[in-house]
Amino acid sequence: MKLFFMSDIHGSLSCLNQALEAFEQEQADALVILGDLMYHGPRNPLPEEYRPKDVADRLNAYKSRIVAVRGNCDSEVDQMLIEFPMLAEYAMLFYEGRRIFATHGHHHHIDDLPSLAAGDLFIQGHTHVPVAEKRGDIIVLNPGSVSLPKENFPRSYGLMAGSRFQVNSFAGDTVKEISW
Repeated sequence: MKLFFMSDIHGSLSCLNQALEAFEQEQADALVILGDLMYHGPRNPLPEEYRPKDVADRLNAYKSRIVAVRGNCDSEVDQMLIEFPMLAEYAMLFYEGRRIFATHGHHHHIDDLPSLAAGDLFIQGHTHVPVAEKRGDIIVLNPGSVSLPKENFPRSYGLMAGSRFQVNSFAGDTVKEISW
């Protein structure tokens, strides 16, 4: 099984379309969205091709393959347009014998982890900065942002296949990776 992770779309239709093209090219089985789907938020600039309603429509076409969590810019009003659940603060996934705690990162985050067991994976979005590293016995991950990257990183997504996670740019470069 191959999992595709994206975060921080912030209403950008063109960036979402590029991410969905990558999802199809990677032939991933499931799409995990780590929050901030439609609204750009008061601290962010408007992303290119800001069209939240169209973002909702595009995502709804993939609803049977999506697991999503709520970001700090997501609201109940957004859920009215989205045809898959996205208001949970976190999702617990199980992948090849490991537990994945998936969240946006504005409550639990890499520097304030929930209770996890050795070997578990923690993945968040929110910071717009890719991460793939081991902290003690926990693997911490962040796919970066598909629309508004920070700290001079490119727009990116995460891919988990087997015992490997990598953050890829849309230009085809591997930005970060880790194996376990």
